Amino acid sequence: MKPSIKGWAPRSVYLHIPFCHRRCFYCDFAVVPLGDGAGGEQGPGSSSIKAYLKLLHKEILIAPKGPPLSTIYIGGGTPSLLTAEQVKGLVEHLKNHFGIQPGAELTIEMDPASFDLEHLERFLNVGINRVSLGCQSFDDEILQTLGRRHRREDILEACKWLDNAKSIGQIKTWSLDLIQNPPGQHLDGWREQLSEAITTRAPHLSIYDLSIEPGTVFAWRKDRGELNLPSDDEAADAMDITSEILQDAGFSRYEISNYALPGHASRHNRVYWSGAGWWAFGQGSTSAPWGRRLIRPRTREGYRDWICRQIEFGPDRSLLSFNSNYFPLDERLILGLRRREGIDLSEIANSWGWDSKQSKVYLSALEIRWCEAFTNGWIERIGGRVRLSQPVGMAISNHVLSEVVSWWESLPKNAVSPPNY
Repeated sequence: MKPSIKGWAPRSVYLHIPFCHRRCFYCDFAVVPLGDGAGGEQGPGSSSIKAYLKLLHKEILIAPKGPPLSTIYIGGGTPSLLTAEQVKGLVEHLKNHFGIQPGAELTIEMDPASFDLEHLERFLNVGINRVSLGCQSFDDEILQTLGRRHRREDILEACKWLDNAKSIGQIKTWSLDLIQNPPGQHLDGWREQLSEAITTRAPHLSIYDLSIEPGTVFAWRKDRGELNLPSDDEAADAMDITSEILQDAGFSRYEISNYALPGHASRHNRVYWSGAGWWAFGQGSTSAPWGRRLIRPRTREGYRDWICRQIEFGPDRSLLSFNSNYFPLDERLILGLRRREGIDLSEIANSWGWDSKQSKVYLSALEIRWCEAFTNGWIERIGGRVRLSQPVGMAISNHVLSEVVSWWESLPKNAVSPPNY
Protein backbone atom coordinates (compact mmCIF):
# COMPACT_ATOMS: atom_id res chain seq x y z
CA MET A 1 0.00 0.00 0.00
CA LYS A 2 1.30 3.46 -0.85
CA PRO A 3 1.91 5.67 2.19
CA SER A 4 -0.43 8.57 2.85
CA ILE A 5 0.03 11.51 5.22
CA LYS A 6 -2.00 14.56 6.15
CA GLY A 7 -1.19 17.48 8.40
CA TRP A 8 2.23 18.85 7.50
CA ALA A 9 2.23 17.33 4.03
CA PRO A 10 3.02 19.79 1.20
CA ARG A 11 0.21 21.55 -0.61
CA SER A 12 2.31 22.89 -3.48
CA VAL A 13 3.80 21.20 -6.53
CA TYR A 14 6.46 22.28 -9.01
CA LEU A 15 6.60 20.42 -12.33
CA HIS A 16 9.76 20.83 -14.39
CA ILE A 17 9.41 20.75 -18.17
CA PRO A 18 13.03 20.79 -19.41
CA PHE A 19 12.39 21.39 -23.11
CA CYS A 20 13.08 24.67 -24.85
CA HIS A 21 13.82 25.90 -28.34
CA ARG A 22 17.40 26.86 -27.50
CA ARG A 23 19.60 27.41 -24.45
CA CYS A 24 19.97 31.08 -23.56
CA PHE A 25 23.53 32.28 -23.07
CA TYR A 26 23.10 32.82 -19.31
CA CYS A 27 21.16 29.60 -18.60
CA ASP A 28 22.54 26.75 -16.49
CA PHE A 29 19.18 25.07 -15.82
CA ALA A 30 18.48 21.42 -16.58
CA VAL A 31 17.06 22.03 -20.05
CA VAL A 32 16.92 20.10 -23.32
CA PRO A 33 17.08 22.32 -26.45
CA LEU A 34 14.92 20.91 -29.26
CA GLY A 35 15.40 23.54 -31.97
CA ASP A 36 13.35 26.51 -33.10
CA GLY A 37 10.73 24.35 -34.83
CA ALA A 38 9.96 22.23 -31.76
CA GLY A 39 6.53 21.92 -30.20
CA GLY A 40 3.11 20.58 -30.97
CA GLU A 41 1.75 17.08 -31.01
CA GLN A 42 3.68 15.99 -34.09
CA GLY A 43 6.46 18.59 -34.46
CA PRO A 44 10.22 18.18 -34.00
CA GLY A 45 11.01 16.92 -30.52
CA SER A 46 7.43 15.75 -29.88
CA SER A 47 8.52 12.16 -29.29
CA SER A 48 11.03 13.32 -26.65
CA ILE A 49 8.33 15.38 -24.94
CA LYS A 50 5.89 12.46 -24.89
CA ALA A 51 8.50 10.06 -23.50
CA TYR A 52 9.42 12.53 -20.77
CA LEU A 53 5.80 13.14 -19.77
CA LYS A 54 5.34 9.39 -19.24
CA LEU A 55 8.24 9.47 -16.77
CA LEU A 56 6.81 12.53 -15.07
CA HIS A 57 3.45 10.80 -14.60
CA LYS A 58 5.24 7.79 -13.10
CA GLU A 59 7.20 9.93 -10.67
CA ILE A 60 4.07 11.67 -9.37
CA LEU A 61 2.60 8.29 -8.46
CA ILE A 62 5.67 7.50 -6.33
CA ALA A 63 4.91 10.31 -3.88
CA PRO A 64 2.66 9.54 -0.89
CA LYS A 65 -0.80 10.99 -1.13
CA GLY A 66 -1.59 14.00 1.03
CA PRO A 67 -3.93 16.96 1.31
CA PRO A 68 -5.27 18.73 -1.80
CA LEU A 69 -2.90 21.12 -3.55
CA SER A 70 -3.27 24.88 -3.23
CA THR A 71 -0.63 25.84 -5.83
CA ILE A 72 0.79 24.20 -8.96
CA TYR A 73 3.67 25.74 -10.89
CA ILE A 74 4.71 24.39 -14.29
CA GLY A 75 8.17 25.72 -15.07
CA GLY A 76 11.16 25.00 -17.24
CA GLY A 77 12.54 25.22 -19.82
CA THR A 78 9.63 26.39 -21.88
CA PRO A 79 6.45 24.61 -20.71
CA SER A 80 4.45 26.40 -23.40
CA LEU A 81 6.03 23.96 -25.88
CA LEU A 82 3.52 21.46 -24.53
CA THR A 83 0.06 21.19 -25.98
CA ALA A 84 -2.94 22.19 -23.88
CA GLU A 85 -3.99 18.54 -23.76
CA GLN A 86 -0.59 17.57 -22.34
CA VAL A 87 -0.89 20.26 -19.66
CA LYS A 88 -4.44 19.11 -18.92
CA GLY A 89 -3.15 15.56 -18.53
CA LEU A 90 -0.60 16.67 -15.94
CA VAL A 91 -3.13 18.71 -13.97
CA GLU A 92 -5.66 15.87 -13.97
CA HIS A 93 -2.96 13.42 -12.88
CA LEU A 94 -2.13 15.67 -9.91
CA LYS A 95 -5.83 16.02 -9.13
CA ASN A 96 -6.32 12.26 -9.14
CA HIS A 97 -3.29 11.69 -6.92
CA PHE A 98 -3.45 14.60 -4.46
CA GLY A 99 -6.63 16.52 -5.16
CA ILE A 100 -6.70 20.25 -5.94
CA GLN A 101 -8.31 22.84 -3.68
CA PRO A 102 -11.02 25.13 -5.08
CA GLY A 103 -9.40 28.41 -6.07
CA ALA A 104 -5.93 26.89 -6.32
CA GLU A 105 -3.25 28.90 -8.15
CA LEU A 106 -2.13 27.16 -11.38
CA THR A 107 0.84 28.87 -13.02
CA ILE A 108 2.64 28.12 -16.26
CA GLU A 109 5.77 29.78 -17.61
CA MET A 110 5.48 30.93 -21.21
CA ASP A 111 8.02 32.26 -23.70
CA PRO A 112 6.65 35.10 -25.87
CA ALA A 113 7.71 33.40 -29.10
CA SER A 114 6.31 29.98 -28.19
CA PHE A 115 2.56 30.61 -28.39
CA ASP A 116 -0.20 32.52 -30.14
CA LEU A 117 -3.58 33.70 -28.87
CA GLU A 118 -5.30 30.41 -29.70
CA HIS A 119 -2.57 28.46 -27.89
CA LEU A 120 -2.95 30.71 -24.83
CA GLU A 121 -6.72 30.33 -24.71
CA ARG A 122 -6.41 26.57 -24.85
CA PHE A 123 -4.13 26.66 -21.79
CA LEU A 124 -6.60 28.84 -19.92
CA ASN A 125 -9.46 26.50 -20.84
CA VAL A 126 -7.73 23.58 -19.09
CA GLY A 127 -7.41 25.45 -15.78
CA ILE A 128 -4.30 27.63 -15.94
CA ASN A 129 -5.12 30.86 -14.08
CA ARG A 130 -1.70 32.52 -13.78
CA VAL A 131 0.96 33.03 -16.47
CA SER A 132 4.60 33.95 -15.95
CA LEU A 133 5.91 35.55 -19.15
CA GLY A 134 9.65 35.27 -19.79
CA CYS A 135 10.26 38.72 -21.24
CA GLN A 136 13.82 39.46 -19.92
CA SER A 137 14.14 42.69 -21.94
CA PHE A 138 12.21 44.95 -24.32
CA ASP A 139 15.41 45.85 -26.15
CA ASP A 140 15.97 43.72 -29.28
CA GLU A 141 19.76 44.13 -29.14
CA ILE A 142 19.87 42.95 -25.54
CA LEU A 143 17.54 40.06 -26.31
CA GLN A 144 19.91 38.97 -29.04
CA THR A 145 22.86 39.32 -26.66
CA LEU A 146 21.06 37.13 -24.13
CA GLY A 147 20.41 34.47 -26.77
CA ARG A 148 16.64 34.87 -26.55
CA ARG A 149 14.48 33.76 -29.49
CA HIS A 150 11.72 36.35 -29.16
CA ARG A 151 11.79 40.08 -29.87
CA ARG A 152 10.08 43.17 -28.46
CA GLU A 153 7.14 42.87 -30.84
CA ASP A 154 6.43 39.33 -29.59
CA ILE A 155 6.47 40.54 -25.98
CA LEU A 156 4.07 43.43 -26.54
CA GLU A 157 1.61 41.19 -28.38
CA ALA A 158 1.72 38.55 -25.65
CA CYS A 159 1.26 41.22 -22.96
CA LYS A 160 -1.88 42.52 -24.72
CA TRP A 161 -3.35 39.01 -24.80
CA LEU A 162 -2.61 38.47 -21.10
CA ASP A 163 -3.90 41.87 -20.04
CA ASN A 164 -7.12 41.23 -21.92
CA ALA A 165 -7.45 37.74 -20.44
CA LYS A 166 -7.17 39.23 -16.98
CA SER A 167 -9.65 42.00 -17.79
CA ILE A 168 -12.35 39.54 -18.83
CA GLY A 169 -11.65 37.13 -15.99
CA GLN A 170 -9.95 34.31 -17.91
CA ILE A 171 -6.93 34.49 -15.60
CA LYS A 172 -6.53 35.84 -12.08
CA THR A 173 -3.16 37.46 -12.65
CA TRP A 174 0.06 37.31 -14.66
CA SER A 175 3.70 38.15 -14.26
CA LEU A 176 6.54 39.55 -16.34
CA ASP A 177 10.24 38.67 -15.92
CA LEU A 178 13.07 41.14 -16.56
CA ILE A 179 16.83 40.68 -16.25
CA GLN A 180 18.59 43.52 -14.46
CA ASN A 181 22.16 44.50 -15.42
CA PRO A 182 22.54 42.46 -18.64
CA PRO A 183 25.49 43.14 -20.96
CA GLY A 184 25.14 46.48 -22.73
CA GLN A 185 22.51 47.84 -20.34
CA HIS A 186 22.89 51.50 -19.28
CA LEU A 187 20.89 53.31 -16.61
CA ASP A 188 18.79 55.40 -18.99
CA GLY A 189 17.97 52.28 -20.95
CA TRP A 190 17.02 50.46 -17.74
CA ARG A 191 14.63 53.26 -16.79
CA GLU A 192 12.97 52.82 -20.18
CA GLN A 193 12.73 49.05 -19.61
CA LEU A 194 10.92 49.53 -16.30
CA SER A 195 8.60 52.16 -17.77
CA GLU A 196 7.67 49.81 -20.60
CA ALA A 197 7.06 46.97 -18.14
CA ILE A 198 4.68 49.18 -16.17
CA THR A 199 2.91 50.20 -19.39
CA THR A 200 2.06 46.53 -20.12
CA ARG A 201 -0.11 46.58 -16.96
CA ALA A 202 1.48 43.39 -15.67
CA PRO A 203 0.38 43.19 -12.01
CA HIS A 204 3.51 41.25 -10.99
CA LEU A 205 7.14 41.82 -11.98
CA SER A 206 10.11 39.56 -11.26
CA ILE A 207 13.41 41.44 -11.59
CA TYR A 208 16.38 39.08 -11.59
CA ASP A 209 19.92 40.37 -11.40
CA LEU A 210 22.07 38.69 -14.06
CA SER A 211 24.24 35.94 -12.61
CA ILE A 212 27.16 34.50 -14.60
CA GLU A 213 27.05 30.75 -13.98
CA PRO A 214 29.89 28.29 -14.71
CA GLY A 215 29.57 26.38 -17.95
CA THR A 216 27.38 28.96 -19.69
CA VAL A 217 28.16 30.88 -22.85
CA PHE A 218 28.33 34.04 -20.77
CA ALA A 219 30.92 32.48 -18.44
CA TRP A 220 33.07 31.59 -21.46
CA ARG A 221 32.73 35.11 -22.87
CA LYS A 222 33.52 36.70 -19.54
CA ASP A 223 36.71 34.64 -19.24
CA ARG A 224 37.72 35.92 -22.67
CA GLY A 225 36.97 39.53 -21.71
CA GLU A 226 34.15 39.73 -24.27
CA LEU A 227 31.24 40.50 -21.93
CA ASN A 228 30.40 44.17 -21.50
CA LEU A 229 28.79 44.09 -18.05
CA PRO A 230 27.74 47.15 -16.02
CA SER A 231 30.18 48.22 -13.31
CA ASP A 232 29.41 47.47 -9.66
CA ASP A 233 28.37 51.09 -9.13
CA GLU A 234 26.09 50.99 -12.18
CA ALA A 235 24.58 47.72 -10.99
CA ALA A 236 23.86 49.21 -7.55
CA ASP A 237 22.34 52.31 -9.14
CA ALA A 238 20.11 50.10 -11.31
CA MET A 239 18.79 48.39 -8.17
CA ASP A 240 17.97 51.76 -6.62
CA ILE A 241 16.21 52.87 -9.81
CA THR A 242 14.17 49.66 -9.86
CA SER A 243 13.00 50.11 -6.29
CA GLU A 244 12.16 53.79 -6.77
CA ILE A 245 10.28 53.48 -10.07
CA LEU A 246 8.26 50.43 -9.10
CA GLN A 247 7.38 51.80 -5.68
CA ASP A 248 6.12 54.99 -7.31
CA ALA A 249 4.01 52.84 -9.65
CA GLY A 250 2.30 51.14 -6.71
CA PHE A 251 4.31 47.90 -6.62
CA SER A 252 5.28 46.38 -3.30
CA ARG A 253 8.61 44.58 -3.05
CA TYR A 254 7.45 41.50 -1.17
CA GLU A 255 10.65 39.52 -1.83
CA ILE A 256 14.16 40.47 -2.98
CA SER A 257 13.44 39.86 -6.68
CA ASN A 258 9.65 40.19 -6.77
CA TYR A 259 7.27 43.13 -6.94
CA ALA A 260 3.49 43.01 -7.04
CA LEU A 261 0.46 45.24 -7.03
CA PRO A 262 -1.87 44.59 -4.06
CA GLY A 263 -3.34 41.10 -4.22
CA HIS A 264 -1.03 39.81 -6.96
CA ALA A 265 1.91 38.25 -5.08
CA SER A 266 2.73 34.71 -6.21
CA ARG A 267 1.20 32.29 -3.73
CA HIS A 268 3.41 29.46 -5.00
CA ASN A 269 6.70 31.33 -4.67
CA ARG A 270 5.85 32.43 -1.15
CA VAL A 271 5.80 28.75 -0.20
CA TYR A 272 9.54 28.51 -0.96
CA TRP A 273 10.42 31.63 1.01
CA SER A 274 8.28 30.71 4.00
CA GLY A 275 10.31 27.53 4.52
CA ALA A 276 7.25 25.32 4.00
CA GLY A 277 7.70 22.02 2.19
CA TRP A 278 6.81 21.41 -1.43
CA TRP A 279 6.67 18.62 -3.96
CA ALA A 280 8.73 18.87 -7.13
CA PHE A 281 8.72 16.44 -10.01
CA GLY A 282 10.85 16.24 -13.11
CA GLN A 283 14.39 16.17 -14.41
CA GLY A 284 16.75 18.36 -12.37
CA SER A 285 14.00 19.57 -10.00
CA THR A 286 14.47 19.96 -6.26
CA SER A 287 11.77 18.99 -3.81
CA ALA A 288 11.63 19.47 -0.06
CA PRO A 289 8.38 17.80 1.00
CA TRP A 290 9.41 17.50 4.64
CA GLY A 291 12.21 20.07 4.61
CA ARG A 292 14.78 17.53 3.43
CA ARG A 293 15.90 18.43 -0.09
CA LEU A 294 15.91 15.84 -2.87
CA ILE A 295 17.48 16.76 -6.21
CA ARG A 296 16.64 14.75 -9.31
CA PRO A 297 19.32 13.92 -11.90
CA ARG A 298 19.84 16.70 -14.48
CA THR A 299 20.07 14.47 -17.58
CA ARG A 300 17.24 12.60 -19.28
CA GLU A 301 19.06 9.28 -18.95
CA GLY A 302 19.88 9.86 -15.29
CA TYR A 303 16.31 10.89 -14.52
CA ARG A 304 14.87 7.85 -16.29
CA ASP A 305 17.20 5.52 -14.38
CA TRP A 306 16.33 7.24 -11.09
CA ILE A 307 12.61 6.71 -11.72
CA CYS A 308 13.24 3.04 -12.44
CA ARG A 309 15.14 2.66 -9.15
CA GLN A 310 12.33 4.36 -7.21
CA ILE A 311 9.82 1.95 -8.70
CA GLU A 312 11.98 -1.16 -8.20
CA PHE A 313 13.42 -0.48 -4.74
CA GLY A 314 10.91 1.93 -3.23
CA PRO A 315 10.77 5.71 -2.83
CA ASP A 316 13.70 7.74 -1.57
CA ARG A 317 13.61 8.31 2.18
CA SER A 318 13.15 12.06 1.61
CA LEU A 319 9.75 11.40 0.03
CA LEU A 320 8.49 9.48 3.05
CA SER A 321 10.01 11.39 5.98
CA PHE A 322 7.25 13.15 7.86
CA ASN A 323 9.33 15.35 10.20
CA SER A 324 8.25 18.92 9.53
CA ASN A 325 11.13 20.41 11.54
CA TYR A 326 13.95 19.06 9.42
CA PHE A 327 14.28 22.13 7.19
CA PRO A 328 17.68 23.50 8.34
CA LEU A 329 17.39 26.57 10.54
CA ASP A 330 19.97 28.54 8.56
CA GLU A 331 17.94 28.00 5.38
CA ARG A 332 14.80 29.12 7.18
CA LEU A 333 16.58 32.33 8.17
CA ILE A 334 17.92 32.97 4.66
CA LEU A 335 14.59 32.28 3.00
CA GLY A 336 12.70 34.34 5.56
CA LEU A 337 15.00 37.33 5.17
CA ARG A 338 14.25 37.40 1.46
CA ARG A 339 10.67 38.35 2.30
CA ARG A 340 9.41 41.84 3.04
CA GLU A 341 8.11 40.82 6.47
CA GLY A 342 11.43 39.27 7.53
CA ILE A 343 11.69 36.74 10.37
CA ASP A 344 11.01 36.26 14.05
CA LEU A 345 14.34 34.92 15.32
CA SER A 346 12.97 33.59 18.63
CA GLU A 347 10.06 31.84 16.95
CA ILE A 348 12.30 30.09 14.43
CA ALA A 349 14.79 29.10 17.14
CA ASN A 350 12.02 27.62 19.28
CA SER A 351 10.61 25.69 16.33
CA TRP A 352 14.07 24.25 15.73
CA GLY A 353 14.11 22.91 19.29
CA TRP A 354 16.55 25.18 21.09
CA ASP A 355 15.76 25.94 24.72
CA SER A 356 15.82 29.52 26.03
CA LYS A 357 19.49 29.33 27.03
CA GLN A 358 20.60 28.00 23.64
CA SER A 359 18.51 30.58 21.81
CA LYS A 360 20.03 33.42 23.80
CA VAL A 361 23.61 32.26 23.25
CA TYR A 362 23.34 31.30 19.58
CA LEU A 363 21.16 34.21 18.44
CA SER A 364 23.40 36.68 20.27
CA ALA A 365 26.31 35.30 18.25
CA LEU A 366 24.36 35.91 15.04
CA GLU A 367 23.49 39.48 16.03
CA ILE A 368 27.16 40.19 16.75
CA ARG A 369 27.94 39.13 13.18
CA TRP A 370 25.18 41.47 12.04
CA CYS A 371 26.53 44.41 14.04
CA GLU A 372 27.73 46.28 10.91
CA ALA A 373 24.44 45.59 9.16
CA PHE A 374 22.40 47.00 12.06
CA THR A 375 24.70 50.02 12.40
CA ASN A 376 24.49 50.85 8.69
CA GLY A 377 20.75 50.31 8.54
CA TRP A 378 20.91 47.30 6.24
CA ILE A 379 18.84 45.33 8.77
CA GLU A 380 16.07 46.77 10.88
CA ARG A 381 14.14 45.45 13.85
CA ILE A 382 10.37 45.90 13.76
CA GLY A 383 8.74 44.61 16.94
CA GLY A 384 9.97 41.08 17.37
CA ARG A 385 10.96 40.66 13.73
CA VAL A 386 14.18 41.32 11.82
CA ARG A 387 14.09 42.29 8.17
CA LEU A 388 16.26 43.72 5.41
CA SER A 389 15.74 47.44 4.90
CA GLN A 390 14.45 48.75 1.57
CA PRO A 391 16.02 49.46 -0.79
CA VAL A 392 19.56 49.36 0.65
CA GLY A 393 19.33 46.15 2.67
CA MET A 394 17.60 44.30 -0.13
CA ALA A 395 20.22 45.52 -2.61
CA ILE A 396 23.16 44.14 -0.59
CA SER A 397 21.33 41.13 0.80
CA ASN A 398 24.13 38.70 -0.10
CA HIS A 399 26.42 40.35 2.47
CA VAL A 400 23.84 39.90 5.22
CA LEU A 401 22.82 36.39 4.20
CA SER A 402 26.42 35.18 3.94
CA GLU A 403 26.85 36.00 7.63
CA VAL A 404 24.02 33.57 8.39
CA VAL A 405 25.96 30.78 6.64
CA SER A 406 29.20 31.64 8.48
CA TRP A 407 27.35 31.79 11.82
CA TRP A 408 25.63 28.44 11.22
CA GLU A 409 28.91 26.75 10.32
CA SER A 410 30.52 28.07 13.55
CA LEU A 411 27.91 26.51 15.88
CA PRO A 412 28.53 23.22 17.73
CA LYS A 413 27.33 20.07 16.04
CA ASN A 414 24.51 19.41 18.50
CA ALA A 415 23.07 22.88 17.79
CA VAL A 416 22.75 22.33 14.04
CA SER A 417 21.50 18.74 14.14
CA PRO A 418 17.85 18.41 13.13
CA PRO A 419 15.64 17.73 16.17
CA ASN A 420 13.86 14.40 16.53
CA TYR A 421 15.04 13.09 13.20
